[in-house]
Amino acid sequence: MSRPLAPLAAALMLALTIQAAHASLRLCNRTSYVLYAATAVAEPSDVAVKGWTRIAPGGCSTAIHGDLAASAYYVYARVSQAYADTSRAWAGNTNFCVKDADFSLRLPPLFTYCPSADAYEIPFAAIDTHHMRSWTTTFRESPDFDSMRSAERAGLKRLLNDNGARIDRLGSGSDKAEAVALAAFRKRMHLSTNAGAADLFNALETEAMRTAIPVGYSVCNDTNKPFWVALGQKRDRKWVSRGWWTVAAGGCAKVIAGSIAGEKIFLYVERSKDKALVSGPTGFCVTSIEFEIEGRERCAARGLTEDGFAQTNVNGARGFVAHVSEDGLALSASMGTPK
Repeated sequence: MSRPLAPLAAALMLALTIQAAHASLRLCNRTSYVLYAATAVAEPSDVAVKGWTRIAPGGCSTAIHGDLAASAYYVYARVSQAYADTSRAWAGNTNFCVKDADFSLRLPPLFTYCPSADAYEIPFAAIDTHHMRSWTTTFRESPDFDSMRSAERAGLKRLLNDNGARIDRLGSGSDKAEAVALAAFRKRMHLSTNAGAADLFNALETEAMRTAIPVGYSVCNDTNKPFWVALGQKRDRKWVSRGWWTVAAGGCAKVIAGSIAGEKIFLYVERSKDKALVSGPTGFCVTSIEFEIEGRERCAARGLTEDGFAQTNVNGARGFVAHVSEDGLALSASMGTPK
């Protein structure tokens, strides 16, 4: 199953700087965004696709361990869902399948469809390792920062702004405002004054994700155990139900990537067959395995099960986040239509 990719932002087009490194495949982030990267390793027999490697601004992470001896390597990076505009991506022109949650997939060299309902295609960029055994790829933003430290500071300012501060991210006179905002955030989150950049980015991103409403439809798990999500919507004038997305405790899954303006979205969430967390009066066909089913009628006659889905109050918004607790749909928020 494939899903259209949101257009890339012009200021954040693919910009990769590659150099020799001590790690096998190392990804560095010289942007002001927290990034999540997926890699694809191509061999004659199959393609191994894996994600997501998190990279904070000004930091680096090892995505692939061991010698780089495969036929070809590819990478794709997207910004965290902590930001309202999640269309920014570093991409290429070779499609592979991914999932929203952490994943590992094996694809045939000439695959024609993704292996599960919660997988979709996105365009990866090829990495020319020049047959080196180790390599580093650096993601850059336009305009470029003069150092990794500058990218780190800009990233902290961006997330502080997303958490309610008002700082000129690129301005030279914002040092005092940044220090005040950081001190207030540390106090609010009970962070030690010795907490480093990694702890700050973790806390800032987590807090921003509580209020961020990216374009598309996401489901967040506010319980302490994983659950499974199915979705119902009208597509090309036909009712379609899809599932299952697994959402880890405390995590979120984007189940629709593009704008949902004008659509009716129905949701079903279960912990097990005996424990439905979100349900409603609108019947859709489902199965016990991953599925995409066209039509809502005659479920039993088609060898399918019918479950009752709840309509979520999207109200014409471009983006919607459904928060699900042990008591059901606890909180929902939407990003309105453009003016």
